[in-house]
Amino acid sequence: MNDISRVRIIVWLLCGCFLIFSMVVIGGITRLTGSGLSITEWNVVMGAIPPLNEHQWNEAFEKYKQIPQFQKLNFDFTLGDFKKIFFWEYLHRLVGRMIGMVFLIPFFYFWFTKQLDRKMVRKSIFLFVLGAIQGFMGWFMVKSGLTERTSVSHYRLAIHLVAAFITFAFTLWFALELMYHEKAEASGLKKKHRLMVAALLFLAGLQVIYGAFVAGLHAGNFANTFPTMNGEWIPSGIFGMEVFWKNFFENPVTVQFIHRVTALVIVAFTVWLWFSASKNNMNRSQANAFYFLAVAVGVQFLLGVFTLLLKVPVMMASLHQVGAFFFFTTVIVLLFRFREDPF
Repeated sequence: MNDISRVRIIVWLLCGCFLIFSMVVIGGITRLTGSGLSITEWNVVMGAIPPLNEHQWNEAFEKYKQIPQFQKLNFDFTLGDFKKIFFWEYLHRLVGRMIGMVFLIPFFYFWFTKQLDRKMVRKSIFLFVLGAIQGFMGWFMVKSGLTERTSVSHYRLAIHLVAAFITFAFTLWFALELMYHEKAEASGLKKKHRLMVAALLFLAGLQVIYGAFVAGLHAGNFANTFPTMNGEWIPSGIFGMEVFWKNFFENPVTVQFIHRVTALVIVAFTVWLWFSASKNNMNRSQANAFYFLAVAVGVQFLLGVFTLLLKVPVMMASLHQVGAFFFFTTVIVLLFRFREDPF
């Protein structure tokens, strides 16, 4: 692979990362505005064309009227109200289609022009598989809210979101391998520090999952105080469900509590990791990655607090999700920079 091809492929992968990021942010707004069930069908090709006249709009609206969300919650919606929620779900699906095209068309171009080596072809196919799984999980999630529920399953929402983060992580990692293919600078960091960064990635993934649970269960509306939860350090009702284990996944009080505690653990763990690594001769790229991580963690923590205190407004909640993405990105970059002898 020559340098020109390398740059082209890096740009291609980073464009994919940006589109995945955009899709997650738009998906968050779609959920916050209650728009996710406005399109009741899955049509990959023809679904890219929105209603173009009043008759088509009325047809789409009539289909929406058949699901529980309209019948139990939005029964007073007018066609104008429906168009507003339709916009966000349509935009979310449109960006998903764009991701498929942006990955597929350049891939065939690079393949036919022999700019991809065998290893990169395998990685590209792997990304396509991840993208296909993500698309399927999106529809699988929507289906959960079309028959009996008035919203999607928070379990399926979490799986859908995690799939997006995983796809983003591998796409970014492949781009980083091409961007930093030269020999790495010497570093005094030990294996334990790489394991600590991996542990931080695990905590980040756990926080993403519980963030989805908080969103899906509307748990952010329970206690809009900080640092206590309505004046309690450990809220009453935390084990209020009869089936004990369900409290950790289905009790809004417990889910918000876990999300809060995990955030504090991440802040403390980041400080500890930085203090430990700084005593072991980090190279410049690793030190820079730590600076970005510290900023991302701090900003994300503050965004979470303000989102809670302001009672989860759409703008703040969206910024909180953006912050989560940047935090996750910095952890991936840090893990890449701490990798062991990759050359």
